[in-house]
Formats: sequence, structure tokens, C-alpha cells
Amino acid sequence: MTDVSFHEYAKLSADEKAALLRRSETDLSGFIDKVAPILEAVRTEGDTALARFGRELDKADITEDRLKVTEAEFDAAFKLVDDETKESIAFGIANIRTFHEEQKPEAMWLKEIRPGAFAGDRFTPIQSVALYVPRGKGSFPSVTMMTSVPAIVAGVPNIQIVTPPAPDGSVDAATLVAARLAGVETIYKVGGAQAVAAVAYGTETVKPALKIVGPGSPWVVAAKRSLSGIIDTGLPAGPSEVMILADDTVHGGLAALDLLIEAEHGPDSSAYLVTHSRRVAEEALAALPEHWARMTEQRVAFSTAVLTGKTGGIVLTSSIEESYAFVNAYAPEHLELLSEEPFVHLGHITEAAEILMGTHTPVSIANFSLGPNAVLPTSRWARTYGPLSVTDFVKRSSIGYVTAPAYPEFAKHSHRLALYEGFSSHANAVSPIRDAYLKKGG
Repeated sequence: MTDVSFHEYAKLSADEKAALLRRSETDLSGFIDKVAPILEAVRTEGDTALARFGRELDKADITEDRLKVTEAEFDAAFKLVDDETKESIAFGIANIRTFHEEQKPEAMWLKEIRPGAFAGDRFTPIQSVALYVPRGKGSFPSVTMMTSVPAIVAGVPNIQIVTPPAPDGSVDAATLVAARLAGVETIYKVGGAQAVAAVAYGTETVKPALKIVGPGSPWVVAAKRSLSGIIDTGLPAGPSEVMILADDTVHGGLAALDLLIEAEHGPDSSAYLVTHSRRVAEEALAALPEHWARMTEQRVAFSTAVLTGKTGGIVLTSSIEESYAFVNAYAPEHLELLSEEPFVHLGHITEAAEILMGTHTPVSIANFSLGPNAVLPTSRWARTYGPLSVTDFVKRSSIGYVTAPAYPEFAKHSHRLALYEGFSSHANAVSPIRDAYLKKGG
């Protein structure tokens, strides 16, 4: 059997424990240097650079005049995708829309802070957003669904998708179906760092956007980081990661089954089973070969690389409390609480982007159809970021309104503090000078 990485947590040194927390994107310095010439080429050459990188990096048959998906390509996609797949896409979109409609903040709220003085918030959509849909290690209509639906619900008027082209210069048919069913029909055949540059700077074909969201490779993450002063790059979503927290109420084979879900994304993924039950750990180890036997060769290669490498495997703790501590230190993108009584554990978890409860809620269901967004912060950013949501596609304006009867008290206190801080114009604006103008009706 392949040697899966196995760690007895209590026996690890502090440095070894810290090493378990590292992801493939922890150090992006090498990628930052590599993407720099790509970003500059797109800035200066526009479509010419996009087509060239499509041919060189994506190995795609692409030219400047084929960068944008045509209406005919959308129509053809609906004929290529079978009815059952379209039904499942529609099922997922409906649930994602229901969830995000509930999540949408009210357009405006005002509260009377003191008699005659009101304050609140108003939410308005961001005017233009780009959605990054990866393709390199697979096709992701699910990412199209997860990024498009909340943008539509939020009311963003200008939405565009950027996604790498296939070797023949096409876009995955199911991705086109998902986009149209969600309500997006502007798609560009551009991926990688060059896609981020395209929507940041704009080209002859690709319109610049104010924000880009969606998961991507370290190349995409590095490009986002490099261009964060030009375009809002949203939550940090890099290569996939999962943690399965299993207690002694479940079979280890089930834990192993779910451990492979995100591990099969690619060799740069991260995947750990953490348990305080040696039985569960041993059952998981024994079951992995059976699960691999039912997977395709490519996915076996990807998940094997993860589980035998430095970003995956099995962690055996000495107690459930130690398991909680490791989960919170890791701050995973996806977390399964694999237990017959998952709510017993929930209160102990403070750092996880997505928490899936019990034995009937595998990451697969969350990724495709449950409703909560599956675009999630990676690389420990769950400590400060949450999942992609409607609020990522709107911006908030504070609203204030002080009536004439309420003004004097607010002016008195504001005048005092302005003088204390040494701002004479602040003080003058709430002084008798203002009163004189107000009496004149000016």
C-alpha cells in the first residue's frame, strides 16, 4: 500500500506541528516573480498577449478574435450537455439562489439614534465584477454557479466570467450552461495570471472590472496579490483543502472516503483526517486502497500525491480536545464534523470557513447543490474571512440624517471634541457660524 503520511500529534515537535499547517501557496514569492512579466505583457499588449499566453500556457488553439464566447457557442453547449446534467445544474442553482436571497441585506436601514437623529446603512451593488472559473485540473460548472448566482442576486449590472480555454479553444459546455441558467452570458476564454491582468487593466476585448472573485492556482493567487492595488481581489481562495474531524462513532472507511473529495483536485491540494481514535485511523488507512481502486487514474495520482506528501495525511491525536486545537490552528477551507452527534463538537470549532455536520453531509453535496457558497478562503484565511456571499458583491454606504431639533446637542459635543483634537474647521462647522447661515436660509 502507498505510504500515506501518518502523524501522531502528541509526539511531534513544535516545528513539526507548524509544518502541518503549511499549504502549497504559503510562500508565493517564486510565483510573484514569475507572473510579473505576464501581467506587464497583458497591460501593454492587450488581446495579443492574451491569445499568445493562451497558446503557450494553456496549449489552446486561440486567437484574438476568439477570446469571447459567442451566442452560438452558448446554444451549442445546451445541445452537448445531456438533460440529466442540466437538471442537476438547475437543481443546484435553485438552491444556491434560495440561500443567497435569504442572505441578501435589506437595501437600507435607519435607526433613530437619539430623538431626531438617524443613522444606518444603504447597500448598493458593485458595478462590475469578474468571476474566475478554473479549468486546469477539471471542469467547474459548480464554481460558475457559486460565483454567478450571488452576483446576480446582489444586482451587479456588469458580470463577466474568465476561464481557461480547452486545447481546441472552447469553453467547457456545462460551464456555459451553468452561466446562462444563472444569468451570465459574458465569458472570456482567458485563464491564469493573464486573466487577472485582463480584468484589472482591460484589453481591446475584455472590459476592466472593479473586483475579481473565484478560486485559482498559485499563479492566479500570485497575480491577484500583485494587482491588489488596481482591482479588488476579494477573499483569498487558492488550491482546495479539507479537514475531516472524525470521532469514534463513525467508521474510518467513511472518513477515508470523504478525505479524498478535495485531495483529488490536484497535487497542490491539502487534505487531513484528524481523529483521536486509533481504530478510525487504521480503518481509514485500510480503506484507502479500496477507494482508489474506484477512481480514475488521474484522480488517484492527484490524491496520492497529497496524502503521501507534506500537505495531507492522517493525524492521530491523543484526545478530542487536541483534535479541536489542531482544527482551529489549521483553519480549514472545508471541515467535516464526521460524527453521529456532530453538534457536540460544533461549539469547539472557531476557525473554519465551512462546517459540514454529520455523516450525510459530505463536501460533495456542499460543493454542488446544498446552497451555501463553496468559494471559500484557503491557507488559514478562514481566521479572518468567510465564504463568498451576496455581501461580496455589494458595498455599504453609511447614512446619517440629523434634524433641526436634534442638531444643537450633537453640535455641542462635536464642537468640544473638534477643539480638543485641534481641528478648527471641524469646530467652526458646528459653531454659531453655522447657526447664522441657517438663519439666513443658506
